[in-house]
Amino acid sequence: MIFWCCFSSGCDTIAETNFYNNITVLDSVDKGNFKAEILQYNSLTGSKDPDLAKNLYYVHKSGMSLKQVKVTLNDGGVIVEPGALHFHKGNIVCDANIGGLGGFAKKMIKKQLTNEAAFNPLYRGVGEIFMEPSFSHFLIVTLKNGSIIVDKGIFYCSESTLEVSVASQKNISAGLFGNEGWFQTKISGTGICILESPVPISEILKYNLDNERLQVDGNFAILRSDSVKFSVESSGKGLAGKLTAGEGLLQTFEGTGAVWLAPTQPIYKSISAGGVSSMAVATYNRNNST
Repeated sequence: MIFWCCFSSGCDTIAETNFYNNITVLDSVDKGNFKAEILQYNSLTGSKDPDLAKNLYYVHKSGMSLKQVKVTLNDGGVIVEPGALHFHKGNIVCDANIGGLGGFAKKMIKKQLTNEAAFNPLYRGVGEIFMEPSFSHFLIVTLKNGSIIVDKGIFYCSESTLEVSVASQKNISAGLFGNEGWFQTKISGTGICILESPVPISEILKYNLDNERLQVDGNFAILRSDSVKFSVESSGKGLAGKLTAGEGLLQTFEGTGAVWLAPTQPIYKSISAGGVSSMAVATYNRNNST
């Protein structure tokens, strides 16, 4: 048996090309010193176990795909969720990103009030950073001197020029009945952030409100501009309205700015909890005896 291995630079180029031949870039943003890409593996064919191969077959047939976030730095920085790093290449250094005593206190408060980590590692320098591969969905959001409010726990990583902090509900009804709690995650500044989405980007409805009103029965609004007012209102005015509308309380968004909805998110939750049979009929109350 002949064992042959090539360690020349030409062979390295071929190996890297073979890797990227199995990759599709779903989305990307390039600012020069900071480039973010959402990579998708076209196929997973490395199984040597029949049971694993069967699982991979069903994963492929269901339309699921393995994804990975890649960040390329050129004297830039990226803040990541702890444990999200897979590997990096180049002149990259890691900073604990505590921010002194004041920063330490703010980060501990953020941890207690949201599902985000208290201390997010900061990687700086020149090179490539790959996050852990997963079957999740990712969204690239670019901010220009703006602020957005996002669901707890969906922040994944961001350019170091952005600030990740806590936003409190300004409306009592939103805090008590909004299903979001009193505090959410706020991302502010100018730069690029990546969010871990409950659904793919093709299933996200992006509204740009122009001094308008949007009402949602459920908590599948995953992002809104900080300029958009959030509250919870009854679906109908007065007793007659409440009885005939049949919806109860609605999340209400008012003003000018963006609101992103994930309308299919409740469907996935229902199927996960009760199986496909749980979706055999539409999820509304057919008891019309009232």
